[in-house]
Amino acid sequence: MPSPDWYMPDMLQRHDDIDPADALNKRRRGIYLLPNMITTAGLFAGFYSIVAAMNGRFEPAAIAIFIAMILDGTDGRVARLTNTQSEFGVQYDSLSDMVCFGLAPALVMYVWSLHAMVSVGWAKLGWLAAFIYTASAALRLARFNAQIATADKQYFRGLPSPSAAGVLAGLVWVATDLGIPGENLVYLVFVLTVSTGMLMVSNIRYFSFKEINFKNRVSVVAMLAVVLVYAFASIDPPKVLFTGFVIYAISGVIYTLVGIRNRRRARKRGD
Repeated sequence: MPSPDWYMPDMLQRHDDIDPADALNKRRRGIYLLPNMITTAGLFAGFYSIVAAMNGRFEPAAIAIFIAMILDGTDGRVARLTNTQSEFGVQYDSLSDMVCFGLAPALVMYVWSLHAMVSVGWAKLGWLAAFIYTASAALRLARFNAQIATADKQYFRGLPSPSAAGVLAGLVWVATDLGIPGENLVYLVFVLTVSTGMLMVSNIRYFSFKEINFKNRVSVVAMLAVVLVYAFASIDPPKVLFTGFVIYAISGVIYTLVGIRNRRRARKRGD
């Protein structure tokens, strides 16, 4: 048996190598309440959207998706402002996005309109379009998470899933507000559902607006412009929101086409 003089110093040395910060982190295991509580509220809004659509209440279903969108934009900012960012929060937010902006819009569109494709003999195309959108949202979120450390902060690669959900939910809200049944728009809904899904997994670049610093001072004119935007949106929220998200979805396509044209012109000048 080794003597105490031989092994006691080694044990003390190993004890001294333990970082006090690591020991403190191990004792403080858990999750931050405030940002994850907001994420949970957004997840509830997405879940409620599905339940409302199943009960034929399509306007509340569409509004719930927009509420989830607001909460999704809030939790990250709250986490940064309160210094409560965590890897758990990042993964939880991504799973919530999948429900709110991947699964909920697809199911709402299917129950509201796409199921009517059975009347024209294309029953499978209805749920297939909904699945394409859902799978595209999952792929979009997975790619975003995998490239979050190296991605350009100024641009999104592919249409963001909340924006894609905004296009679909906006259409449901506008049509419901005008009294147009979803069955009457089944072809438009099919094209729009598949198109937004394809845009999510595309390489088209969209402005992220992350470079805007809300802590900077602005002029009174800029603040007045913000007030006018709110006033304009309050006049007819369904149409304004739908139009805004459609313009954003198209803007990436236009920006990409203009970039391709400029590069071709530059190559011709070089030749």
